[in-house]
Amino acid sequence: MTMTEHTTCVVVGGGPAGMVLGLLLARAGVAVTVLEKHGDFLRDFRGDTVHPSTIRLLEELGLGERFAALPQSRVEQAVFPVHGRPLPVVDFGRLKQPHPYIALVPQWDLLNLLADAGRAEPTFTLRMRTEVTGLLRDRDRVTGVRYTGPDGDGELRADLTVGCDGRKSVVRAGAGLRTRDFPVPFDVWWFRLPRQSSAGYSLVPRTAPGRAMIMIPREGYFQIAYLIPKGQDAALRARGLDAFRREVAALAPESTVDGLTSWDDVKLLDVRMDRLRRWHTAGLLCIGDAAHAMSPAGGVGINLAVQDAVAAATILAEPLRRGRVTAGGLAAVRRRRLPATALTQALQRVLHRRLLAPILSGAEVQPPAPLLGAVARWPWLSVVPARLVGVGIRPEHAPAFARR
Repeated sequence: MTMTEHTTCVVVGGGPAGMVLGLLLARAGVAVTVLEKHGDFLRDFRGDTVHPSTIRLLEELGLGERFAALPQSRVEQAVFPVHGRPLPVVDFGRLKQPHPYIALVPQWDLLNLLADAGRAEPTFTLRMRTEVTGLLRDRDRVTGVRYTGPDGDGELRADLTVGCDGRKSVVRAGAGLRTRDFPVPFDVWWFRLPRQSSAGYSLVPRTAPGRAMIMIPREGYFQIAYLIPKGQDAALRARGLDAFRREVAALAPESTVDGLTSWDDVKLLDVRMDRLRRWHTAGLLCIGDAAHAMSPAGGVGINLAVQDAVAAATILAEPLRRGRVTAGGLAAVRRRRLPATALTQALQRVLHRRLLAPILSGAEVQPPAPLLGAVARWPWLSVVPARLVGVGIRPEHAPAFARR
């Protein structure tokens, strides 16, 4: 037998967008159910960067102390060597923010924190190991989801279904929402290396002709994002593991490649960048990566997803309480978030074209000399990229009903 239940809002996907949206709506008194297909939040390809605007949001939600207690590293500057001297090109310390740095926190710790906060709200439900398999419809309106879970198949009817299930969203595919796709010149190999020091670290990519690598410090190890030309996974693996280990060792001499014993240790992330032409249909909304898959460049995907969730909760909480969610309300979420999304993706495409694609094609690339000269002469200019990365185009604040 198929179980049929009802909630006011069903959120598909327990990533940053889904968990923040679920928490905020529950604090508004909306009955909300978050469905997460996995049994925990431990996942490959989870970004770790929590930017100043998101840390401020957590404080507004009364979660600042619990977040500060999580194991984390801090990045305060992006420094480039110029004439043998370090030059801070991106300086988060110049931001007028309560937390002027990027916190590197394993995303599963952040998601567990949000889940615990949600469970404290009487109208919040989180169901793990519950995978959405399709959408329910009444004529042209989406009325909920079909799912399979620990107790079998079921149907969850809802006034609003929100897709927060990432770049391979089942929700957006089932709704037939069309994307605008942008070319990306690289994929990412994802693996770990031992971390032998707890010293501070910069997220500036390490590059050599044809190679680029970002090292994310975690407890006891580095999580490595190694950029490869788009579609070259099989050809590069065919060169052999020893050749790859030598390349990694050259870029990360302070670590060891002994842990790379098999290609099974190296996972492929097929990088995509796209944006839905329309984020909603009757009874359904997509936000976060389900609405706009971001490039890893700048590490801004988490923060944009969180800001989408805050905007959606701010606009839709009252209509959901009244049972009057309209197409106009759903469209308002896209109108509010589209400028920041589109501009961020445009900046990422410039980085792809001017920096990452030349590096991966074998060129030696340095920041433009006029830019470095300007920052050296007027150090305050380093706040401009810090603002774009750390705060964003349109940061969102917690609505009054969600503050603690």
